[in-house]
Amino acid sequence: MASPYSDVLPFLLRPGARQANDRSAARDCNWSSGGATLPPGLGLQWFGTACFAIAYEGTTILTDPFVSRRPIAEVLRAKPLPSDAALVERLLPRCDAVLVGHAHFDHILDLPAVVRRDRCTVYGSKSAQHLLGLFGLAEHGVIATPHEPIEIGPFKVTFVPSVHSKLLGGLAVPQGGELTCEHTESLTQSAYRCGQVWGMRIEVAGITLYHQGSCDLLDEEIREPCDVFLCGIAGRSFTKDYVARIIGRLKPSLVIPHHHDNFFLPLEQEMGFSLNVNFGGFLQELRDVDPDLPVRSLEPMQCIGEPIG
Repeated sequence: MASPYSDVLPFLLRPGARQANDRSAARDCNWSSGGATLPPGLGLQWFGTACFAIAYEGTTILTDPFVSRRPIAEVLRAKPLPSDAALVERLLPRCDAVLVGHAHFDHILDLPAVVRRDRCTVYGSKSAQHLLGLFGLAEHGVIATPHEPIEIGPFKVTFVPSVHSKLLGGLAVPQGGELTCEHTESLTQSAYRCGQVWGMRIEVAGITLYHQGSCDLLDEEIREPCDVFLCGIAGRSFTKDYVARIIGRLKPSLVIPHHHDNFFLPLEQEMGFSLNVNFGGFLQELRDVDPDLPVRSLEPMQCIGEPIG
């Protein structure tokens, strides 16, 4: 495995060049370039970071809802991060259920706003349940049981135990532990503790999608292959042989990368790329594992298959 810092210096010295390279690589494998389809009636839409809407036969699920982005200087201040209910209303489709992979702010900041609007059920961790309780919405939360299937209309969802990549010098998970703050006024970015991490196996319309929002895994917990791998890629360089290990376990027929965007920029602005994500490098890592494995990227808000909303 290359050093997780091997690309940082080139990025800092020539950030424009790296952004241009990442943008070109993502554009070249965009879904619109063809070569991939979804089953009839199935819709998939990406909202940046790890947030997807998946819809089939009148039922819609969301993963890791986060559209209320803030500049990094604002995020780093010791002040509560606000969710923008108007933005949630305008951008995110109404849903029947939310699946939460872990509880960092860039995965669940907008969870209470979605639940208050849609009165939907949330499946995830104890930390997600605690957040809902702070907003008086605890009755909408269900703490997932590992490997126990959940029926949501035409969807069958299974939560797979996982772990978060150790972004802090390769030594520790940022904001590790459980979300435990007692007041909404204390919900700064550092209060959004990671909690239990899940991969999420989603069976619908005759195919299986697997959503992984953080770049580490418990190899033995991934017990079945999938068709479409929704692959979070930021932070993967901190996990030894991440791409080879997870592709070897999931054996997907198609990979859709996500969580490579700069989530400190407004969602409707032209997408930037996260520090050191190296999108082109990710494509090469996939080719090293399986040169014939198709990859299709999405732009934020891009919907494929059946329209959603």
